Amino acid sequence: MKPLFFLGASRKAIAGFPVTAKREAGYQLDRVQQGDDPADWKPMPTVGSGVREIRLHVDGEHRVIYLATLGSAVYVLHAFAKKTRKTTKPDLDIATTRYRQLMEAKQ
Repeated sequence: MKPLFFLGASRKAIAGFPVTAKREAGYQLDRVQQGDDPADWKPMPTVGSGVREIRLHVDGEHRVIYLATLGSAVYVLHAFAKKTRKTTKPDLDIATTRYRQLMEAKQ
């Protein structure tokens, strides 16, 4: 099972989700740690290579952006409640910045 690392305030963001969404996020991240795909996900190439978004549809819409293709770990880049149809630029910018910082640190 891959270890899980939360970057920036991503752990705090998930902790702020409603209870059911928090539980579902944990379950889906556990699946990723075990090498499985989450139940509902999409690639996020605009953030970085190999980055994916877990889509949670409980207690509203929530998203967890992560990277599981770098080494033998899962990195949670960003998590947020989605309030618009399209992911907002500030949320994409946060995930992109954390992805770049992770890539620089791994070089």
